[in-house]
Amino acid sequence: KPMSTNILKIHVSWSEKNFCCGWSDPQAGTVVATAKTLPELKRDFERSLKWHIEGCIADGDALPDHLVNGNYELKYELDISALLRDAETYTTLSAISRASGINQKQLSHYANGIKHPRLKQRTRIISGLHEIASHLMAIY
Repeated sequence: KPMSTNILKIHVSWSEKNFCCGWSDPQAGTVVATAKTLPELKRDFERSLKWHIEGCIADGDALPDHLVNGNYELKYELDISALLRDAETYTTLSAISRASGINQKQLSHYANGIKHPRLKQRTRIISGLHEIASHLMAIY
């Protein structure tokens, strides 16, 4: 019987000028990271988590088997501020506004974490990003 992989959900947000993320486990503790870009954040977080687990093992701390054995997968869950800031690597808030039908000033409030969208608005933003991506994918 194959061993199932445990999913570690990593919450990613935007804070002032950095992406930030964190993960917490009652037995293993907490690991956080910040970085200027999403790829840097993921790389730094993965290194920090590995270092944290190795340190806990070296200290003789009791950890869940999946952490000790490396039988886990990281799933990054971006809040809307992180999603918009990452999307700005490829497009603009103006383009996202046109594609989603959401006012650019409102998108800016979401991107800066000043306001938090309801599910309906989040869905419109994601649909707008998908529309932009599909147009880009159609270029040949």
